[in-house]
Amino acid sequence: MSKKIPSPCIGVCKFRREGHCIGCSMTKVQKKMFKTLKKADHQEAFVHMLVHQQNDMGRYRHWWPAYLKRLNKKAKKGGLSEPLPLRENAPVK
Repeated sequence: MSKKIPSPCIGVCKFRREGHCIGCSMTKVQKKMFKTLKKADHQEAFVHMLVHQQNDMGRYRHWWPAYLKRLNKKAKKGGLSEPLPLRENAPVK
């Protein structure tokens, strides 16, 4: 069983784009929702949904490198059993 996935939040937390964070694109409701997800596969599905949301909204190219850095840091501490397979779905706009 894989371990929990870190939150998609990258620590910016400014809700200026119609209620979406300028750092990760999550709304306040989505941030609360992610915290309630207990299974890693549900968390991973949420992150995939978020990547699609970022692609639709545009201007989130900064998110993937920041989140990847967070994942690598967590993996070095032993908090992740395997990397999150999101590279092909990283925001491109």
